[in-house]
Amino acid sequence: MENNFMTFIQNKYVYIPFLLWFGIQLFKVIYDLVTTHKFNFKRILGAGGMPSSHSAVVVGLATLIGKDVGVGSPMFALSLVLAFVVMYDAAGVRRAAGKQAKLLNKIIETPGLTSVEVSEKLVEVLGHTPKQVLVGALIGLIAGLIF
Repeated sequence: MENNFMTFIQNKYVYIPFLLWFGIQLFKVIYDLVTTHKFNFKRILGAGGMPSSHSAVVVGLATLIGKDVGVGSPMFALSLVLAFVVMYDAAGVRRAAGKQAKLLNKIIETPGLTSVEVSEKLVEVLGHTPKQVLVGALIGLIAGLIF
């Protein structure tokens, strides 16, 4: 059992994407701290913002696989398709959901417009702009090529 665990944590296809995700999320926490002068630990696990850690992780993984196994392999094809699905979701579906949440929060806050009471606001930063996705993908590509 211990051997399986060591093999798992030493697998670069696991630890490099994880470290890439953690590094980007940590960057977002530090950036928020510098710009707002407030520590927001929720940013470490939160979605949205520049750059897209989701995009970086899946492109980094696809790059590692393409570099090591070959771009003609089924594993690379699977990882590339997964990367495109994740990036489409980040810039499309989740971004649209974030815009809808922002609008719903405004409607709920408008006096006299609705009698709906909510215990917490909807999360508005769910997705990414295409630029955030592109920058995340570039970071993932560079990290995958380096490692």
